Amino acid sequence: MLTRTLAALTLATSLFACVSQDEKSTTDALQDALPTADQMRIKLPDSAVQGLAAAAPATYYEATRDVTKMLNGGTAWVLILIHSIVQYPVTTVSGDTYTWGPWSEALDPAEYKLDVRALADGTFEYKLSGRSKTQAGSQFEVIISGSADPRPGDDKSKGSFTLDFDAGRRVNPIDANPNDKGKMTATYDFGAHTLGVKIVNTQSADYSYQETADGGGNMTFAISANQVGGSAQDKITLRSRWLATGAGRADAKFEGADVPATGATLSECWDAMFSRVYYTDNVGLEPMFGAQSACAFAAADLPK
Repeated sequence: MLTRTLAALTLATSLFACVSQDEKSTTDALQDALPTADQMRIKLPDSAVQGLAAAAPATYYEATRDVTKMLNGGTAWVLILIHSIVQYPVTTVSGDTYTWGPWSEALDPAEYKLDVRALADGTFEYKLSGRSKTQAGSQFEVIISGSADPRPGDDKSKGSFTLDFDAGRRVNPIDANPNDKGKMTATYDFGAHTLGVKIVNTQSADYSYQETADGGGNMTFAISANQVGGSAQDKITLRSRWLATGAGRADAKFEGADVPATGATLSECWDAMFSRVYYTDNVGLEPMFGAQSACAFAAADLPK
């Protein structure tokens, strides 16, 4: 939605006058405090890296991979954007607040600015705001807001940011994607190797991810599908765990009008080539397959 306009914004900010050494020191500290897209990436082993087996990949490995691609893309977009802006000279400084912009191209329907506040405790708060040029008297409203705490040290910082899709659409309805609705909030703590993403819209969802010390992962998320029969959509809450080799296991539970009162659960395991080696469920959705002894994780761990 904002990519083209804000790419031009970062180019334009380079034309402003030189900044003082104090301002450069603060903006350098901000750049160091902000997480990179790679740091925020959910590191699920990928077939493009490891090579895909001749057989079709495991169903719930694919579901996990689709979710990670979506989340990685959304968080990367925000972080690359903010990093791109703050590497250029500040436009104005007012006390502890540093502002890039406002700026827009002549034909753009909106203009944008980034405000960063350097707090006395060494943390930062930032807001990317936009104002529609198509409506007289429109005011700036926040599209992206966040905080960054670099005090725990390199690779141990923490913080959060929120992307408001509805605000972005109000600011620039011409370029907006009609499918982008609600808000996405990401919270990270690199010291604890955790990332949480919450999406609030007509189909709200929570995603949590923890990276293990050896490069594996543990992720919990929910998807909707008509899985157990009937006409209603089922909520499938899935916990996926994987090793650095790529081998992993998904354990899921189902909720919905068509789910039996006794509940519905399933487990699926895949090997390092992402092929199914084990499958079972308690309601006969699919035939049982393989042996649980082939699983990278021996026991089921159903999500709460």
